[in-house]
Amino acid sequence: MAANVDPLVVGRVIGDVVDMFVPTVSMSVYYGSKHVNNGCDIKPSMAAAPPRVTITGHANELYTLVMTDPDAPSPSEPSMREWVHWIVTDIPGRSNVTRGREVLPYIGPRPPVGIHRYILVLFRQNASVEGVEAPVSRTHFNTRAFAQELDLGMPVATVYFNAHKEPANRKRQY
Repeated sequence: MAANVDPLVVGRVIGDVVDMFVPTVSMSVYYGSKHVNNGCDIKPSMAAAPPRVTITGHANELYTLVMTDPDAPSPSEPSMREWVHWIVTDIPGRSNVTRGREVLPYIGPRPPVGIHRYILVLFRQNASVEGVEAPVSRTHFNTRAFAQELDLGMPVATVYFNAHKEPANRKRQY
């Protein structure tokens, strides 16, 4: 009886971070061998290093990737919404994020309390966005305002995962 409900709607990604959009590019995100599916759980220790992100699209197009946490510092009181974890611009289509220009270095999830959503949003650029500077602060970032400022339009792909604080004695050793 129930139709397929978009996990981005269920997870309040659409609404809290982005508006409703139609995905037009495929984006694969991996932390090690773990493929990130919408709403899956990823341990912060697994996500300490940047994920491997590959995108489809056209080779002659450029893309921007933004990763944020809309639940900082606490899902019940997200007073720092959104906390930006990573920004990469000028990513060529049919490639991976390492081919782009890192505007803001990656910082892995560090949820202090509760279950946090970590959202990776991909936008197609109309042109190269050279000269984009890192935000002054990682707190109070706004994905919609950032996209509007760079004339990026609607997202072309989005994926998110959940993470919560790991007990100190259970962290994965490297």
